Amino acid sequence: MTRTRSAPTISQVAAAAGVSRSSVSRAFTNPHLLSEETVKNVLRIADEIGYVPNHTARALSTGRYANIAIIVPDIANPFFPPMIKAAQEDADNSGFCVFLGNSNEDPAREDQLLARFLGQVEGFILVSSRLGEQRIRHYVERCPLVLINRDIKGLPRVLIDSGPGVSEAVHHLAELGHKSIAYLSGPKRSWSNTQRLAAVKKAGRELDLKVSVISTTTPSYQAAREVSARLINTGATAVISFDDLTAQGVIAGLSDHGLVVPRDISVVGCDDVLDAATHPSLTSVSSRSAESGRTALSILLDFLRKGNTGDIRFSLDTRLVSRETTARPRLP
Repeated sequence: MTRTRSAPTISQVAAAAGVSRSSVSRAFTNPHLLSEETVKNVLRIADEIGYVPNHTARALSTGRYANIAIIVPDIANPFFPPMIKAAQEDADNSGFCVFLGNSNEDPAREDQLLARFLGQVEGFILVSSRLGEQRIRHYVERCPLVLINRDIKGLPRVLIDSGPGVSEAVHHLAELGHKSIAYLSGPKRSWSNTQRLAAVKKAGRELDLKVSVISTTTPSYQAAREVSARLINTGATAVISFDDLTAQGVIAGLSDHGLVVPRDISVVGCDDVLDAATHPSLTSVSSRSAESGRTALSILLDFLRKGNTGDIRFSLDTRLVSRETTARPRLP
């Protein structure tokens, strides 16, 4: 009979590294408590002898799972992957595993995901939440939670302030000579959409521009493409779209009606996640998506290590990145 080789233990790693068992555990779970040299040495030895930490046993003994969850409204939207990737990389470096949930722009689905993950994670990063404030506070009472792009007083949140960048976009269009612009709106429950719409209206009033607002059923490429006729009927010579994905849909929809961007209508996106991937390359308001993910993860880990971190409101500003989809309007 072949004897099964036993798995390497934490004690073997500790002995080989010349440190305590607790130091080995910290190297995997709280590396910030050890010197960089000690952590590298422990991880190297663990890799050499094939030691893998037993997170299930750790959870049973400590009640901590070393898991966090990130919940986003639409994983297909190119704004979210850089944010998720940045947060996941930093979580991995701190010994945490990341669960990902996609609510598909549905508050009920978002609520269901929070409830499902609740007993399996140590904290949440909730991105562009569509839930009501009372329901969010319900989960905050049960598990550490950091918000991205949702401004609720008293809760830790990271906000990408679209206002400056969108205002800059309106001024850019006015300087080119546009007198009538449109805003293609995003989800009604979206904090970012509220900020962007307010910035367009405010700058429009200041510059004496005609501003039309067009809504879509969902912030998707196809939905934006389908409302292009409504955009044309407003008489606007430029449009600022809720995000880059809907801006791309607008460009396709205008082409369906024989119009060329920017010759006939200028288009501006928000989030700057497509840049030169569109043709022509898209003028857009920068998003700092990845930075928001890293910042939220840092706040959450600090919360888990130290307890309540107070009313944190971290704001990231934005700016316009001018490319090829904006130009002077054609003379009548």
